[in-house]
Amino acid sequence: MIKITDDITLSESEVELKAIRSQGAGGQNVNKVSSAIHLRFDIKQSSLPNEIKETLLSYQDERITKDGVIIIKAQRFRTQQQNKDDAIMRLRALIKKATLKPKLRKNTQPSKATKEKRLEKKRKHSQAKASRRKDYRDEY
Repeated sequence: MIKITDDITLSESEVELKAIRSQGAGGQNVNKVSSAIHLRFDIKQSSLPNEIKETLLSYQDERITKDGVIIIKAQRFRTQQQNKDDAIMRLRALIKKATLKPKLRKNTQPSKATKEKRLEKKRKHSQAKASRRKDYRDEY
């Protein structure tokens, strides 16, 4: 079982893990060892609550395909087990992010003192600019 939150868990059968060869330099072992992990998780077929499924499907994330499958490639580490743990942790983080509710913003208004302070600053700035100006009406 993969624990996401206290009340949400996933069965390991819902997550498809496949070992693949890692990219990049690797020395003599590069063509023999499949240490990278390719994780696939079908959102629509999962046991997640519908609310979380909808949130995940609404994400504009390159890891989520049009068919609603999360694909994570983990190749950060040199061992297959570490990459497997990394892929599962990244999947947990993505699903956990979908469980969080965004904080609603309360509309507020500036206080009377703040408004007065802003207007006073504008007046002073205007006076400073006016004092630098040449009065063109005096030239005629």
